[in-house]
Amino acid sequence: MADSAEITRQAKSNLAFALQILPKERRDGMVTFYAFCRVVDDLADDTDRPLPEREAGLLAWKDGLENGFQNPDPLQTEVVEMMRRYEIPVELLTAIIEGCRMDLRPQRFGTWEDLSQYTWKVACAVGLASLKVFGATDPASERYAVALGHALQLTNILRDVGEDLSNNGRIYLPLADFARFQYSERDLIGRVYDGRFVAMMAYQADRATAFYQEAVAAMPKGDARALVPAEIMRSIYQTLLEKMRKDGFKVFHQRYKLSKARKMAIFSKHLLRLGSAA
Repeated sequence: MADSAEITRQAKSNLAFALQILPKERRDGMVTFYAFCRVVDDLADDTDRPLPEREAGLLAWKDGLENGFQNPDPLQTEVVEMMRRYEIPVELLTAIIEGCRMDLRPQRFGTWEDLSQYTWKVACAVGLASLKVFGATDPASERYAVALGHALQLTNILRDVGEDLSNNGRIYLPLADFARFQYSERDLIGRVYDGRFVAMMAYQADRATAFYQEAVAAMPKGDARALVPAEIMRSIYQTLLEKMRKDGFKVFHQRYKLSKARKMAIFSKHLLRLGSAA
């Protein structure tokens, strides 16, 4: 298995981009944590491997974190050391694994409350663990991380509607909201793009925007420097959400993203704020 730095480099994700602003020691810790998240997520999504094998792999990670790895590979050794160094509760990492296990079998979410249990595992738990590595210490930062986690994952869900349909027919949007806009699951599978679909997507986008606003309101001033990487992520994904909204959520046939120049502008803005605060 590639080491954590190589896994992160190959991923070319927005989070990997945002981590550049961290001091080296904390950046190394987040690179390890990101690599863990990437590996378990890729394990769940690897359709070239039989489902029982993928589930066994995830359960092996969970058991190793809870009870100790018998013959740890380099990444597992790094992850255990990271958890020890930054005092990250094992329950946060096992929650991420449980979220990945939820993706092994296509399922439906009846309400936002149902979906939020999934987004908490795959995104909020990630944020709460990241706080430890970032060096955030104010308890209010936990409220920030949870709200931001829901917002980021909702943005991902909206961006990936078309891709998820092509991946074993995954649907994450709450079924109650389909009924609200008289748009059916069959319509979505048929990729029906009309006013009902746009209205339903806008409704989800409003929910995500409310969580972004909640995160901003909750962020304590004392942790502002520590949370700069998270704020870069917030700015990138909130900008992406508004790009989708302005374009009418044409997610069936394209994947929305920001240009590198746009992301660099966001990065530079936060870097300047960091310098001013110093």
